[in-house]
Amino acid sequence: MKATDILAGRCVLERTPLLLRAWLAELPNEWLDCDEGEGTWSPRSVVGHLVEGERTDWIPRVRHILLHGDALAFPPFDRSAHLRSTVPAMHELLEQLRNLRARSLADLDALKLASADLARRGLHPELGVVTLGQHLATWVAHDLGHIAQIARVMARRQAHFVGPWRAYLPVLAERGARG
Repeated sequence: MKATDILAGRCVLERTPLLLRAWLAELPNEWLDCDEGEGTWSPRSVVGHLVEGERTDWIPRVRHILLHGDALAFPPFDRSAHLRSTVPAMHELLEQLRNLRARSLADLDALKLASADLARRGLHPELGVVTLGQHLATWVAHDLGHIAQIARVMARRQAHFVGPWRAYLPVLAERGARG
């Protein structure tokens, strides 16, 4: 595994806040708060989750792996923490994400990780031994997964209205678990 391969995902991480701002800023609440039913997340919730991840997951776990290796499990990430606090307006969430992500990427750059660093092992509280490279790759895939989730939730808001075109819209198919 080469550092350049894993760190190439940085360009995706850098663009996520820009994409979400362009896409979600100033949309009516009907779009920002739609979801797929009980226990699912709206676009606003997803952005809140991304903000929480910047605060408590990605770079803190990078530092933890570099400091402790796999001798000490990193603290669990509370995937639902954002649901237990007052949700700011979308423009505030997007600004928080932009600022926190910029700081995270600056911190990542300052580490000047090499290929050997990506093989360093950490201990995930549920998954067991993981590598720093896997953690960084997961950060990128996590962003992309939530971008796809927002698209799916918003598309499904239109499901009642598309009529026979539904057959041509795989995003409206009821497949798999909703998250």
